[in-house]
Amino acid sequence: MKLLAIDCAANLCAACVYDAGAAKELGREVRDLGKGHAEHLMAVIETAMQIGGIGYLDLGAVAVSIGPGSFTGLRVGVSTARGLALALRIPAIGVTTLEALAAEGASAFPGRKVLAALDAGREEIHAALYDEALAETYGPSAVTLSEATSMAMDAEAVLVGTAAPRIAQAAGRVSDTGPVAATADIATYAKLAAAKGPGEKPKPLYLRGADAKPQAGFILPRQDKGKGR
Repeated sequence: MKLLAIDCAANLCAACVYDAGAAKELGREVRDLGKGHAEHLMAVIETAMQIGGIGYLDLGAVAVSIGPGSFTGLRVGVSTARGLALALRIPAIGVTTLEALAAEGASAFPGRKVLAALDAGREEIHAALYDEALAETYGPSAVTLSEATSMAMDAEAVLVGTAAPRIAQAAGRVSDTGPVAATADIATYAKLAAAKGPGEKPKPLYLRGADAKPQAGFILPRQDKGKGR
C-alpha cells in the first residue's frame, strides 16, 4: 500500500509518500512556513507525489498529524486529509504529534519509557507518557511543569518535544533526551499510520479551547423585557 502523510501541526508544512509494503519513503516535500499552511499544503503534496512518481489513484490511505499543535494548522491538515480520503474513497488515519515524537525517542533509546511534552503557553505543557512498547499509559493531557517533571522522574523516561529541556532542568539531573522539536519527521507519521491501519476518522486533538474570545466591548447588555413598556 502506498500512503500519503501530511503534517501541519507546527511550523512545518510537510508531506511524504510512503510504500508500506516495501517500508520505503518514495518522496517528500517539507517547507518551514511558521504559518500559511492553507496556501501551501496542496503544492507541498503535489511536489511530494511528483518526486515519488505516483498519482492520487495510486494511494491506499492518507495519514495526518492531529496534534496537539497549531489550532489553525491542525484544521488545515485534518480537513485536507479527510477531503482527499473522501474523494479517493480511501481511509484517513490520524497520528498524534506526541506519539510521533515518542516513536523517535524510542528509536534513539530502545526499551525505555518516553515522555513526549510540548510547550503550550499559559504555563501549560501538553504531555503523554508511553511505555517500553510505545503503548500510551497517560494522556495526552495539559499538565503543569511540576506535574510533567514528577511524571518523568517517576518513570525514568526519555524526554522528547519542545518542553523536554525545561523538564530536564526542573528535574535537576541529566536526562536522556530525544528530539526537542515541535513535531516529528514526516516519515515517522507515515510509518505509524501504516502500522495502525484504518480506524476512526481523524479530528484535531485540542487540549484547550481556542485563543479567540469575544471582545467585551461588543457584548450587548441583556434587556429586561419587563421594563421600558
